[in-house]
Amino acid sequence: MAKMLVRSLFCPFIIVSTLALATWSYGLNQSRNQPSSVATSSTTVAYHGGPLLTRPSGINIYLIWYGAFSLKDRTTITDFFASFSPKGLVPRQEPIVSTWWRTVSSYKDKAHAPVSRIVRLVKQVGDPYSLGKNLKRAQIGSLVNKNIVISNKLPVDSNAIYLVLTAKDVNVEKFCMDSCGFHDSVLVTPKGSVIVYAHVGDAVQCPGFCAWPYAVPAYGPPGQALVAPNGVGADGMVINIATILAGAATNPFKTGYFQGDILAPLEAVSACPGIFGAGAYPGYPGNLMVDKFSKASYNVYGANGEKFLLPAVWDLVGLTCKVV
Repeated sequence: MAKMLVRSLFCPFIIVSTLALATWSYGLNQSRNQPSSVATSSTTVAYHGGPLLTRPSGINIYLIWYGAFSLKDRTTITDFFASFSPKGLVPRQEPIVSTWWRTVSSYKDKAHAPVSRIVRLVKQVGDPYSLGKNLKRAQIGSLVNKNIVISNKLPVDSNAIYLVLTAKDVNVEKFCMDSCGFHDSVLVTPKGSVIVYAHVGDAVQCPGFCAWPYAVPAYGPPGQALVAPNGVGADGMVINIATILAGAATNPFKTGYFQGDILAPLEAVSACPGIFGAGAYPGYPGNLMVDKFSKASYNVYGANGEKFLLPAVWDLVGLTCKVV
């Protein structure tokens, strides 16, 4: 597919990714009071000595669809996970999702074991609003625990991420207020294992906040939104899923890699807010590829002909924000 560089300028607006203030809980949060920057506030994302998700066999993703999603949105997200394997790309094009993950897998624990290079979606389950449509963050953990212990729909897996995606008609505490998603850990009783789980909501609830640059932000001067290849809500969710996966893999128990205050840390991706390509600056996501026909902007190729926009990751080697 022919492509060209996009140089559309966005008026600067107020956006920054931080992490949740709740103890034991990390989130893709965005403050409306600070500008985004291509530079981080310190020299690097530091390692604090704790475990990472490093099993060589890979990180297993267990997906819980909470509420009603369109087939198109479900397909976009499952294709994103399929894109972690180069086998899902025919013909092979670069850069791809696994190229982006390579920076995440360069993070190593104290035994020099790297974050798992393999990410695979192994099981999906649906939930038709069993806890209602207004959820506290703690209920996300309870939902995961229920699917493991009570219904036995999911296994206990210590090197997995249990990802709960909530539909557009579900309100989750802090979502769209100061967060676009979060990750946490919970003790599964009576199994006695600690597992990592995460939440990402439908970005269509607050597209200017959780789907930028595919929507104009509600705060700050208005600018021109980019065209989303798969729809604003789905592509916003992919951006946030990618951010949360990187954070959960490199800082699963709040003792891994992060920068700043332990209660409000910047993780592998959130240390690089608003950066999606070279030349990014506040209000401008950087140089991206643009589909010749649809005019949709993206920076990586995915499975089944999909195109995605993935955020920059802090590169421990180059000490800079790197996309692919």
